[in-house]
Amino acid sequence: MTIKILRLAMLFGLVFGLSACALRDNGPRSVGLPFDARLSTGETRRDFTVLVRAPGVTVDQARESARFEATRHCIERTGFSDVDWTMDPVTGDWAVARNAAGEPIVGGRCAER
Repeated sequence: MTIKILRLAMLFGLVFGLSACALRDNGPRSVGLPFDARLSTGETRRDFTVLVRAPGVTVDQARESARFEATRHCIERTGFSDVDWTMDPVTGDWAVARNAAGEPIVGGRCAER
């Protein structure tokens, strides 16, 4: 009797574990975007940085993957999708930093309405 209960519990755990993996959000790549991206919040809930996991790519190549994470973050935090990106005053485009691996990091803030 206890072996049957133990087997049933293990089967339930396995099924639950696999279903949880299927529901896990894998970020931009799960919706067909080219690069994985990770968002980190800043000093406030509206401020953030996005690390695009693609060493050496240009901001143009990484833009949609970063935009996806930022838009999702802003919708969850504010209910709106508008983002004020940190801009480079020289180029007039997004300001881009790079980590030691050469992966682009962009920042922004969820716009206030």
